[in-house]
This record gives sequence, structure tokens and C-alpha cells, in this order.
Amino acid sequence: MSGLLFGSGLRIQAAVKRKVFVSYHHDGDQAYYDAFSRAFHDTYDVITDNSLDRQIDSEDVEYVMRRIRENYIAGSSCTIVLVGKDTYARKYVDWEIKATLDAGHSLIGVQLPTLSVNAQRVVTIPERLNDNINSGYALWLTWADITRSPQTCQTYIEAANVKNKRLIDNTRARRLRNG
Repeated sequence: MSGLLFGSGLRIQAAVKRKVFVSYHHDGDQAYYDAFSRAFHDTYDVITDNSLDRQIDSEDVEYVMRRIRENYIAGSSCTIVLVGKDTYARKYVDWEIKATLDAGHSLIGVQLPTLSVNAQRVVTIPERLNDNINSGYALWLTWADITRSPQTCQTYIEAANVKNKRLIDNTRARRLRNG
């Protein structure tokens, strides 16, 4: 909805309700996905929980990638990867990140409280996500950062959406198995 603000000559426009895809390890981080969906259901179209592990029973890589593109990534503007302790080792998380980058969509990684930090203050995250954090394309936030408020989350998503697409690093080979 847009209109003219009476007496000011300024046009007003309703905020865009962005469609956001959330990628995560379903067995380990479902509660965080549920909390994110509840907190932001009025602000974003959070693409529903369609676990690839349950939905796609195929070893055909091209078929699975097509399903990811058509059923999960298409229509979204941003992928938010919830990164818990086992997320780094999940092949479908890697494939969802790859499809996101192939489409030129924005990418945000979120450090969940379950993600272990070693003595050197290093965390283990999906390699393709790490490539894009290092290139400057993806944002890396904490759970507390992104869930502070709908406005804060929106600010991060908008910041990710204006990143230069030339920063995308999607050259890594696709993960072939979990673990």
C-alpha cells in the first residue's frame, strides 16, 4: 500500500514482507527454527518446515537440487542458516546454501547457543557459508543478535540484500554425504 502523506508531499509505502528461507539441521535445531518462526511470522513469510531429509527420498543430485531451487529457494530473497553443533556436517544444508548463492540471494549465518566454541574461540560452520563470510558476502550473527526484535532482524536482512553479488564464493564442491 502506498499513498501521499497529507500535507507533506511525501509518499509513504508499506514495508515489503520478505520471504525468508531458513536452513538448519532438523534433528538438532528444530526448536530454534520453531522459535524463529513464531517470533517473526508477522514480519516475514518464513518458508515452512519442509525437511529435505523427510521430503526428498532420492540419490539423484540434480533432482534434489531442482527440488531445493523450486520448492525452497524460489521466491525468497534471503536464506538464514541456523548453525548448531552438527550443522557443518549436513549435506542438505550445504546444498541449500549452494542453491541460494546460485540464485544470487542474500545469506545470513546465525550462531546458535548449541554451537561449540573451542579454546581458541573458533567454531565449526558449513564450509560454503564460511567461504562467503570470509568473502564479505554473508553476514555472521549470533542468535541473540537476530532475535532481538523484528526491526533488528529486518535491518540485518536488508543489509544482506544489498551486498555486492560479485562477493559470492560458490566454487566449493558440493558435500556428498552427512558427517
